[in-house]
Amino acid sequence: MLCLFFWINFYDITKTVISKTEIIKKLFKKYKYFFSNHEFRISLFVAIAFLLVSLIINYYASVYASYSQSNSVTDIILSNIPVIDLSFLFIYGFVAFVCFIGFLALFRPGILPFLIKSIALFTIIRSIFISLTHIANFPSHIQIDPLSFIRNFSFGGDLFFSAHTGIPFLMALIFWHSRTLRTFFLASSVFFAAVVLLAHLHYSIDVFAAYFITYSIFVICTKLFKKEHKLFIDNEITN
Repeated sequence: MLCLFFWINFYDITKTVISKTEIIKKLFKKYKYFFSNHEFRISLFVAIAFLLVSLIINYYASVYASYSQSNSVTDIILSNIPVIDLSFLFIYGFVAFVCFIGFLALFRPGILPFLIKSIALFTIIRSIFISLTHIANFPSHIQIDPLSFIRNFSFGGDLFFSAHTGIPFLMALIFWHSRTLRTFFLASSVFFAAVVLLAHLHYSIDVFAAYFITYSIFVICTKLFKKEHKLFIDNEITN
C-alpha cells in the first residue's frame, strides 16, 4: 500500500515536470520564431527605446510640474470624503499590477511591440498634460515617503491625468478580446481610482478624465502602430 502511495505521488510529480517542460519548450519555440524575424527585432528595439525616452520625458515633466505647482483647489468629492492612508496600495499594489503585466507579456512575445509602444505613447501624452497646468495637491493628501522608489517617477505635482487609473484601463482596452483579462483590468482601474481618491492623491477630474483620454490614446495607438497591432491580434488569436 505504501509502495502504491509513493508510486502515485511519483507519477503525479513526473507528470507535472513533463507538463512544465512542455510549456517551456513551447515558450522557447515562440521566442525563437519571433526573434528570428528581423522586422520583429527592429520593432521591439524601437519600442524599448521609445519607452525609455518616454520615461525620461516623464521624469522631467514631473519635476517641472512639481516645481511649478501653484495653489490647491476645492473638489466636490475630496472635500466630502475622509482621507485614508493607502500609500501601501498606491505604491506596492501598483508595482504588483505592473509585474502582472510583465508576467503576462512574458508568455506572449508577439504582443510586446504593440504593448510597449502603447505604454510609451501613454506616458508621453500624459507628460504633456501634466506640464500644462500646475495645481498643487489637495491639502489633506497623504504623504508618500520621499525615499520611496516611486519618487523617481512621480514628485507629487503630476496630477492630470491619473496613471494609476489610466494604465489599467489602457490594458483593458488592449486585451478587450479576453473577457477574463478585460474584467480584471477594468476592476483594477476602478480599484486604483478609488485608492487615489480616498488617499486624496488625485483630484476627481484627474481620475474621471483619465478614461476619456486613455481611450483616445488607445485609438491613436491602433492607427499609429498598425503592424504591431495586427501582430498583437494575430498572436492573441493563436493563443
